[in-house]
Amino acid sequence: MTKFEIFNTQPKALRLSDFDYELPKELVAQYPSDKRGDDRLMVVNRKKGTFTHHPFSDIKKFLNPTDCLAYNNTKVFPARLFAYKDKTDSEVEVFLLRELEDQIWEVLVKPARKVRIGNKLRFTDNIYADVIDNTISGGRVIRYNCSKPTFMKYVMANGRSPLPPYIKRESEEIDKVRYQTIFAKELGAVAAPTAGLHFTEKMFKDIEKKGIKLAPITLHIGLGTFRPVQVEDLRRHQMDSEYFNIYKKTANIINATKQNGGRVVAVGTSTVRALESSLISGTNVNPKNTWTDKFIYPPYIFQVVDALITNFHQPKSTLIMMVSAFASHNLILDAYAEAIKEKYNFYSYGDAMMII
Repeated sequence: MTKFEIFNTQPKALRLSDFDYELPKELVAQYPSDKRGDDRLMVVNRKKGTFTHHPFSDIKKFLNPTDCLAYNNTKVFPARLFAYKDKTDSEVEVFLLRELEDQIWEVLVKPARKVRIGNKLRFTDNIYADVIDNTISGGRVIRYNCSKPTFMKYVMANGRSPLPPYIKRESEEIDKVRYQTIFAKELGAVAAPTAGLHFTEKMFKDIEKKGIKLAPITLHIGLGTFRPVQVEDLRRHQMDSEYFNIYKKTANIINATKQNGGRVVAVGTSTVRALESSLISGTNVNPKNTWTDKFIYPPYIFQVVDALITNFHQPKSTLIMMVSAFASHNLILDAYAEAIKEKYNFYSYGDAMMII
């Protein structure tokens, strides 16, 4: 058996209910730590089945000079807007999900029952959008009336940070900075790659000084990351598609690392999803610029990623399923029980786990 097959030995028929656990409400982080990087880190050793506890600032101790660190450089944009319906003047929340083509976006609207095809949603006297279609997931398709630069300028100036539904407060000034990674570059996500939120500029510099190669990818995280799985049989679940880009330079770094016997350490489940979606054959990562609806759940044999830095995820989520595929179902549930006992903070603004 390969090392991946040993680490990923799983029951053959895990179901949705197998990924449930009870979490005390007070462990759901509502705000980031006082200082970026001032979080905790649980290191899970798959081979030994052990857990150790560290400050996140120790992360470089668990990285080798022969490793490469792959991370998601997507940038969250302020996707929550408010508009008024023409004629009625009733307020409508418009949540931008993804740009389908120039001037056309897929959105969620609230209250949805009051927004129909043919309605006009007015943001300002000069900027408005026509509702032109419905989506199968209950959203709408809108076409705005102005140029793309004009619309995006309005969005960046007036939109609100799209915090996850388990953060029970309105977005604040702190979220503009802290719900964004230090390496955020490519605008297009409606949710942050939260494992990356722990890193500081100094950590990245120290990691580079150790000889570790940095390998950015882009995957624009959509609202589907929070969408509940509705089916007990996981084979029937359909993931939302997300755009990703594997750069040629990054593919070369990762492939050289693998060939030289180093580890590919992924920062976050979104990075894993992009890398595992980029394979054509074998274990070589290929430069790609496309969409993925890949759903990774046990049992799954990982071809690219050797170690994973991630957060603690919601019960029954596709994220905890991927993490369980990377380690093992029982080991992850034991790790989560340990984290609860040790009062780790969970979810987007919570603490981190590294699986080696």
